[in-house]
Amino acid sequence: MKAAVISAPDVVEVTTVDDPAPGRREVVVDVAACGLCGTDLHILQGEFAPTLPVVPGHEFAGVVAEVGTEVTELRVGDRVAVDPSLYCYECRFCRSGRNNLCERWAAIGVTTSGGAAEFAVAPVANCVKLPDHVRLEDAALIEPLSCAVRGYDVLRSQLATRVLIYGSGTMGLMMLQLGKLTGAASIEVVDVNSERLETARLLGVSAAATSADELDRPDGWDVVIDATGNEKAIQDGLGRVARGGTFLQFGVSDYSARATIEPYKIYNQEITITGSMAVLHSFERASDLFANGVLDAEVFISDRLPLDEYAAALDAFKSGKGRKIQVLP
Repeated sequence: MKAAVISAPDVVEVTTVDDPAPGRREVVVDVAACGLCGTDLHILQGEFAPTLPVVPGHEFAGVVAEVGTEVTELRVGDRVAVDPSLYCYECRFCRSGRNNLCERWAAIGVTTSGGAAEFAVAPVANCVKLPDHVRLEDAALIEPLSCAVRGYDVLRSQLATRVLIYGSGTMGLMMLQLGKLTGAASIEVVDVNSERLETARLLGVSAAATSADELDRPDGWDVVIDATGNEKAIQDGLGRVARGGTFLQFGVSDYSARATIEPYKIYNQEITITGSMAVLHSFERASDLFANGVLDAEVFISDRLPLDEYAAALDAFKSGKGRKIQVLP
């Protein structure tokens, strides 16, 4: 089959690899679409070098093409979205229900072959059947949406909070949409990319600006969310949290990124600094939200490219072009 392969840092090509075969409790998915994500750039940069070479792609959906000998829950022809999370279920974090912190954490498309290919293997437990009205290509958005749902699980947001989001890429926009669902009093977005801010305005943001200095909130925000991973944005955001407020590190930073904090301020103003890592008990809920129209796929997906253009798709994503970029095997 045809697949994109990251073989070494900054080396990616579309080539021919062996067709996958399912294990006893696995299925083979005929991939309809695979989304690109910041994690793919981290893989390309070599930050997950021990896993290379690897077929990337952890955001994908498709049709079941083959089932393992002990699979009874799915049949060939079923339409599914795939949770890429792979846990050991043995470590103390898995045993306490914190599987996303698994000591042996792995993921389809990160540590094992993923959806940037014609076919991909997934455990049957990771596959969620899709209702007929959901377009397969659009359903690749369910994985990033499940990460956003996890983010709001961490926040435990109350009604009428004032929210500031750094970044109006796909993830920032998803956090905007979910913030509206959770009853935020206002949601404001900061992004240096003015084109992306237009999408935030289209989705009904309270205010959008290229700097938080342009927003009239001298007392800060109850919730500040970084969806960029950029250390300058993170540093700025840490200083924008209101008394008793929360800063959520949601964007994926480079390993080398650093930010400073003011311990006395955190103590004196009871500020919470927390993080949200990937997916945890949120994929099925994200699938339900998606099926009920929480996102307009035509707004969120800006580019759909053939798999042969995977390298070009990565370059476009890296440059900040568009919103969600997909490859279609």
